[in-house]
Amino acid sequence: MVADLLPYFPDLTPQQQTHFAALPELYRHWNAQINVISRQDVDNLLERHVLHSLAIAQVQRFAPGSTVLDVGTGGGFPGIPLAILHPQVEFHLVDSIGKKIKVVQEVAAALGLQNVQAYHKRAEQVDVLFDFAVSRAVAPLAELIGWTRHNVSRNRFHDLPNGLICLKGGDLADEINQSRAKNVKVWDIARFYPQPFFETKKVVFVPYL
Repeated sequence: MVADLLPYFPDLTPQQQTHFAALPELYRHWNAQINVISRQDVDNLLERHVLHSLAIAQVQRFAPGSTVLDVGTGGGFPGIPLAILHPQVEFHLVDSIGKKIKVVQEVAAALGLQNVQAYHKRAEQVDVLFDFAVSRAVAPLAELIGWTRHNVSRNRFHDLPNGLICLKGGDLADEINQSRAKNVKVWDIARFYPQPFFETKKVVFVPYL
């Protein structure tokens, strides 16, 4: 699995490689007890969850000391892979379903990730400041913006302004128009990864500053 990641992230440290290598077995174990992702996706964890999550890092690497909120994290995506890639960034993973957060907590503990906090709460209940919110297809863009915009930090130290970076698919024109967001940027994930799974997948950025 790690060998498949290295062409896209050649700077992975030995510890990061160990963490990524441990993910498939950890998710097989916990998914058998608490179903958080489909069985087919467990068998394709690298492509459908890890690489997909890390597409956000193809758009913006997070600076040490910054804070990222993962809204509707489910079983820990995109937050867990991003936290492994950014050990000096603080990640807050939230989900309204308690059993999913238990999986996140157990996976983070098993890996020894000191930069992950997981909370059983709704996104609009979050009371921390963050530099970016991230998410993977959990709600329409307008809702994601409404849940997260009020907690954005005013301190900017990234190439992109502080804001929302989310993973979505298909034709997003109507969704973006309905959100009334300004200066939205969209990247085709197929430009980063050649696998057919990513042909219709997108990274969407909404600036908040």
